Amino acid sequence: MPTGVALRDVREQLFDAADRILLRDGPSALTSRAVTAEAGCAKGVLHRHFEDFDAFLAEFVLDRVDRMDAQTAELRESAGTGTVTANLAGALTALFGSVAVAIVALITFRDELRARLRRTWPAGVPVLTEACIMIASYLGAERDLGRIAADADVDTLAATLIGTGHLLFADRTGAPPEPAAVRKMVAAVIAGVER
Repeated sequence: MPTGVALRDVREQLFDAADRILLRDGPSALTSRAVTAEAGCAKGVLHRHFEDFDAFLAEFVLDRVDRMDAQTAELRESAGTGTVTANLAGALTALFGSVAVAIVALITFRDELRARLRRTWPAGVPVLTEACIMIASYLGAERDLGRIAADADVDTLAATLIGTGHLLFADRTGAPPEPAAVRKMVAAVIAGVER
């Protein structure tokens, strides 16, 4: 591995390398050596910036959760435009087409990572929990606009959409579901509340 190479924004380079490995090879391939090789730096670089590999992974997961803020804002701003079904289907496809599905598998795969995440994230799987918040916020905005029923339980609907969406996208080695399948699932979940 190269040594003495100046790296700009080392954390981001390492996180991006972890993204690529997760998407390409899955959580079992994610090692400190694989990350540093993918980032094109010496293994010691990772350990200079993080206490250990699980500390790196915990910060990586939380960074990817923080990146969902832009998607949350974009979805919420779409309230009142297009159709509720299309907006939700697009958001779920973007979410699960990203590294989110692989992060869920990674958290499930690594006990120490789960333990570290519990220190700052006491319940749920961070990416999925944040996705539920994003969907519930959007549904709340649509409820305020009268496009879904006033008595709609947006938290339960959000959890149902995230859980069912995760099942549709869970096989990272297969082809993603067709857009029509995602829209059909969303339409079925919100059928009783969409106006």
